[in-house]
Amino acid sequence: MDLRGRDFLAEKDFTAGELIYLLDLAATLKSERRNGAERPRLAGRGIALIFEKTSTRTRIAFEAAIAQQGGFSTLLDPSSSQIGHKESIADTARVLSRVYDGIEYRGSAHSIVEELAQYADVPVFNGLTDTWHPTQMLADFLTMREHSTTMNSTGPLSYAYVGDARYNMGNSLLVTGAILGADVRIAAPRDLWPSHGIQAIAQERAAQSGARITITEDISEGVTGADFVHTDVWVSMGEPKDVWAERIELLRPYRVDANVMAMAGPQAKFMHCLPAFHDTNTNVGRSIAQEFGLTDGVEVTSEVFDSPASIVFDQAENRLHTIKAVLVATLGDQE
Repeated sequence: MDLRGRDFLAEKDFTAGELIYLLDLAATLKSERRNGAERPRLAGRGIALIFEKTSTRTRIAFEAAIAQQGGFSTLLDPSSSQIGHKESIADTARVLSRVYDGIEYRGSAHSIVEELAQYADVPVFNGLTDTWHPTQMLADFLTMREHSTTMNSTGPLSYAYVGDARYNMGNSLLVTGAILGADVRIAAPRDLWPSHGIQAIAQERAAQSGARITITEDISEGVTGADFVHTDVWVSMGEPKDVWAERIELLRPYRVDANVMAMAGPQAKFMHCLPAFHDTNTNVGRSIAQEFGLTDGVEVTSEVFDSPASIVFDQAENRLHTIKAVLVATLGDQE
């Protein structure tokens, strides 16, 4: 399959076959790396990395993937570039296209990464926007493939997302599962469901793939029998601190604890895109514990996060291999 020159902005832009191809390629590249057989397919290729939002996993995965495949990268953040201050997104795209072979963007509005792609002459990769998180989805699905006893490259697969489902993780898990024919459950308060537009995309793709879509306020309906239980933080980057009280009030019943995992069943694995507020060893975790009494975790308890059911660090590692697959597929030596 030839994906050379393609942007990677949102899962909805790809077919099931194309996403499966990227997952297969990621598995191959991971195996090569572990067996000492990796060869550089990005020799001489340069990728500009624009980080409007801070990052750990996305940044290290892009930088390591590029370096391990023989390419080079330059980090651009708000303190070290003119992007959005003295230079427009369109002009930035045209400048970077003259110097680099690809552009990664991580920030807020999805319209920004779309504008970069519109004006760039090289592939543009979405490292996260408020609406979509496609590189995370490849990592999640590779991880679920590795840990599932039933899934093959096309399904079947059942998983639940629990919590605030209005943003990138809820949207992306819903739509990617719909594309790939999964049994996708969203368990969240009605006010925190994906938008009607996102739901419509999911239903349209589910009609093509045979996926089963469940969006419910009933956490038992959402998680029972699911092979994997996903969650994310309850307050996203960029939101004001004063939303915590309202969000905690809404989402306390959706906290992933031992009872929720028991509802899912003994086969269920826990997943989180990280960072997670599962203890008081972070500033946010300590603050929430002091103010709201959630001393053993916010969106997930430490008992679940540190349990044998938790595969969050396999998930984090797979950011590297799946981002590498995207870069190789779109920019790399195809021999």
